[in-house]
Amino acid sequence: MKNYRIIAAAAALLALSSCQKTVITGTLKDAPGKEIIVGMLDVNRFQALDTLKTDDKGVFKYAPEVEKGCPEFIYFYYNEDKIASLLVEKGDRISVVADTLGNYTVEGSEESLLLQEAEQEYGSFLVKMDALGKAYTDGNAREIQQQMSRAYVEHYRKAVAYVMAHPFSLTSATVLFEDVSPGFPVFSQQTDALHFRSTADSLKKVYPDSKYVKALDREASRRMKDMEIQTRIANAEERGFMDIELPDINGRKVKLSDVDAKVTMVYFWATTDEQKMFNLDALDPLYAKYHSRGLEIFAVSLDIDKTTWASVVKNQNLPWINVCDIRGTASPYIGLYAVSALPRIVFIVDGMVDANPEITDDASLARYLEKRLK
Repeated sequence: MKNYRIIAAAAALLALSSCQKTVITGTLKDAPGKEIIVGMLDVNRFQALDTLKTDDKGVFKYAPEVEKGCPEFIYFYYNEDKIASLLVEKGDRISVVADTLGNYTVEGSEESLLLQEAEQEYGSFLVKMDALGKAYTDGNAREIQQQMSRAYVEHYRKAVAYVMAHPFSLTSATVLFEDVSPGFPVFSQQTDALHFRSTADSLKKVYPDSKYVKALDREASRRMKDMEIQTRIANAEERGFMDIELPDINGRKVKLSDVDAKVTMVYFWATTDEQKMFNLDALDPLYAKYHSRGLEIFAVSLDIDKTTWASVVKNQNLPWINVCDIRGTASPYIGLYAVSALPRIVFIVDGMVDANPEITDDASLARYLEKRLK
């Protein structure tokens, strides 16, 4: 009887140990003997982990090392195309069936199903925006911009609803960090800091040691600080401005305080397609109309590639003051001017920051300048 108890206890311990092992079993349809690359998200970059080979039926198996309480985002690639995305917790036994086009089903992981749902919605949004961008011409510019705006607002609302519905899922962190394009986050409003803070606080209760939660917590703190600065500026009737000194395309240092204009538009931007379109479609005609009446634009690029920025300035023949801070997101002016997303516009009127410009689109921007530059 004593030996039986020892054997039973050992068997139970072995079973428990086996249950704690994380195993992913997959099938890649119509792809026998093919190589699959395994990748992992390392906070803000992808890291290749391993190379697998399917058997003669297209089956593969992978057992990632996952620490308890620290889920990992695991991705499988075939011919450089992503075929499956998983959010894996310690002890998960996951089954994946995929094809070479990126369609897949997953069983054994509720978090992976949520990740698939979020990625499909985000992917559909990017496809729609890309199609609209390709359809853009000078003749349909306003219509395309309106369609892009509607598509963005629709996706943003869905993203907010998703985050609020899944406060304890790490997939909400991936949604919060979605980009419309480089330098233009989906969550780009000042008040979005509250979504970051709320989600980070919820996830810290479930995954306090997760590197993803810690990164989200840092971003939430940064955004909350920026919102606090912006609130202080908005609640002040008048105040002077913080000076900016940066090099232009010729390397000559230019100071914001040296600009002599009735209204100075401080314009933080980067050379993305959307912001290059904004230069030509919105700013260029406004500058042509209002410069002689006292408008100056002080455009601060946050591109880390100065050559690319200078090329865009020259090719677009931008007539206003153009400077570049190659420190990018490390620029001290980001905090001073509460830049949480690009583009960011701040107005200086008669030497003072205008705290309440009430600008929401191109039309309200024109109305603002018309009022200030009578």
